[in-house]
Amino acid sequence: MASDQHKDSHNKNSLEPVVVFVVPFPAQGHLNQLLQFSCLISSYGLPVHIVGFKTHIHQAKSRNFQDLNKIHFHEFPTPHFDSPPPIIPTSITKFPTHLQPSFEASKKLREPFTNLLHEFSNKVRRLVVIHDPLMSSVVQDFSTIPNAESYAFNCISPFTHFFTFWDAIGRPFQVEGMPKVIPSMEGCLSFEIMNFMAYQYELMHNRTGDLFNSCRLIEGTYIDLLNKIEMNANNKQWSIGPILPDLTTLPRASTSRHESLEWLDKQGPKSVLYISFGSSTTLTDEQIQELAMGLENSKKKFLWVLRDADKGNVFDGETRKARLPEGYQERTEGKGIVVTDWAPQLEILGHSSVGGFMSHCGWNSCMESITMGVPILAWPMHSEQPWNATLITDILEIGIQVTEQAHQMELVDSSTIEKAVNRLMVSKEGEEMRSRAEKLGKQVWQSRDEGGVSQLELNSFIAHLRR
Repeated sequence: MASDQHKDSHNKNSLEPVVVFVVPFPAQGHLNQLLQFSCLISSYGLPVHIVGFKTHIHQAKSRNFQDLNKIHFHEFPTPHFDSPPPIIPTSITKFPTHLQPSFEASKKLREPFTNLLHEFSNKVRRLVVIHDPLMSSVVQDFSTIPNAESYAFNCISPFTHFFTFWDAIGRPFQVEGMPKVIPSMEGCLSFEIMNFMAYQYELMHNRTGDLFNSCRLIEGTYIDLLNKIEMNANNKQWSIGPILPDLTTLPRASTSRHESLEWLDKQGPKSVLYISFGSSTTLTDEQIQELAMGLENSKKKFLWVLRDADKGNVFDGETRKARLPEGYQERTEGKGIVVTDWAPQLEILGHSSVGGFMSHCGWNSCMESITMGVPILAWPMHSEQPWNATLITDILEIGIQVTEQAHQMELVDSSTIEKAVNRLMVSKEGEEMRSRAEKLGKQVWQSRDEGGVSQLELNSFIAHLRR
């Protein structure tokens, strides 16, 4: 009998204490955040396994310059799905509906993921599953494994998270710190993605807690308010952002720097406006023409990343080449450059020559801009971006909207763009915004230092996993 007890004790001691499985959603803004978070957790010596289809793992790796050697990747064969070219947006919606087939295909990861969990369940004391809420259907079987627990990593801001749910459940209580204008989500989401999200959120009830890529210095009020909503009751919460890598520690993919950084080196401090609308926005040819003219007429320096939205499979064939006005690059030579491939956004925002960021306000871009101390010219396109833009402009006051909320689905003309650019880059108001953004950026970055609010939350989460 004593011998059996000794054997059981020996078996338990020989188990790996904790293994973490990370399941990202296959869209760039989501893949990127979960991969950065995985690097952060692995720096604590915890084994981290990222699970996904081969195409999307390859996508995440190819656009991340961190050292990924400590991460274990489980790349399952990608099922067939349609990967049409990006759909040109209409006045009704700018949501990238062409990505829906890849979203639906992601559900097929459930069986291989469940098999993987069972394979590991006897080798570890605790299986930890950290997943994007939009992958809840994939991870749902963790609840059948006694030593497994799950945490949702939210790729949207607590401000947006709170207000969208608060609104959906009928605004059950008064809220201090309400934005002046409640953003409209009309045209921001397709019917298909709303159904997909509803299905995923129904499967989140068994999670132990929630993680946010945000900092209490920015959104403490809204993190606390989330506790008052029934869907979050009894769940633990950690706000551990920013999860960005330190630029000084990034290994270089090659000896040569990106052309955009070389160009920025030659510009004056805070003189350049950076323009990028992320990986899920496509502009119409007409809007590209208006934006090009607005930038040219503003006579301000600019660095413009002009790409269509990703396809469902980013490695699948050619993308549309945007048509700039005739002779544009010759006329703007010395003033601005247009980049039509992938660009290192975090390094661009961290460059001393960048003084503003014209952005769609995806949460990844917002957190990068906030942390690098760069004010935002907000031009939300779809999804939750109008809410993020409201947080930036109304609550944090480190940005301005390119156009009024009511006109965001319309064509924005060159004179509106020119005025917005000058307002941010050369006015007294813009200077004050830049100063506020720089101050907030320093505070948010320092929140990750020993004793800082985000570092304490991250330490608390790691201690909770090792309990």
